[in-house]
Amino acid sequence: MQKNVWLMIALIVCAILFANAQPTQAQDRVNVARTISVTGDAEVKVAPDEVILVLGVETSDKDIKVAKNQNDERVRRVIALAKDYGIEPKHVQTDRINVEPRYDNSYAKMNLIAFIVRKSIVITLKDVDKFEDLYTAAIAAGVTHIQDIQFRTTDLRKYRDQARALAIQAAREKAGALAGDLGQKIGKPQTIQENYSGWWSWYSTRWSGAMTQNVTQNVGGGAPSEGGTFAPGQISVSARVTVTFDLE
Repeated sequence: MQKNVWLMIALIVCAILFANAQPTQAQDRVNVARTISVTGDAEVKVAPDEVILVLGVETSDKDIKVAKNQNDERVRRVIALAKDYGIEPKHVQTDRINVEPRYDNSYAKMNLIAFIVRKSIVITLKDVDKFEDLYTAAIAAGVTHIQDIQFRTTDLRKYRDQARALAIQAAREKAGALAGDLGQKIGKPQTIQENYSGWWSWYSTRWSGAMTQNVTQNVGGGAPSEGGTFAPGQISVSARVTVTFDLE
């Protein structure tokens, strides 16, 4: 008799727990089903206002002193050239220095061919219109390699903020369109995640992010230099966000 009573009590407790759990699980399923998550992409295009040139000077000779002296002379000419173009000393920097012996058989290290001396010079040019002339003059002064060219904007932070705001706008519009196709409306955002924010230029070897955006805003600029053949174009500053909205 006592065992039956305890069995009945246990069954009642289990029934109560099961009844309380069911609405919660059902409610969780409803909450998951009542949201929409979308990704918004944006791109702001702006004219560059500075150029960074990474220039390489390479010389070689069997006599390491001769190779080094030749390299030093070329580097001095490039630094003097930067001064002629009104570039401040703080915007001219010797970046990398490398000395390497070259053999006709690198494994056995026999029969020295020459010593290779390399230096890199980084120049920040604040007047974009002077780029074409400086580029040509640097090669004439002894630059042997153009290692990198970056067209940049000093207001990158401002344009990143603009791109991010446009990406959020794009996400909201996309969510509204998708929900509208199903006869729904979007509510308040639940989560916002920034996936990336970066910049990209045609001349630069550096970029961040993909080049497929669904919002583009022109900030202007990019006209060819007067009397020249060089047109700097525009920098693309991009952003991507993922936003989850309630469905009403």
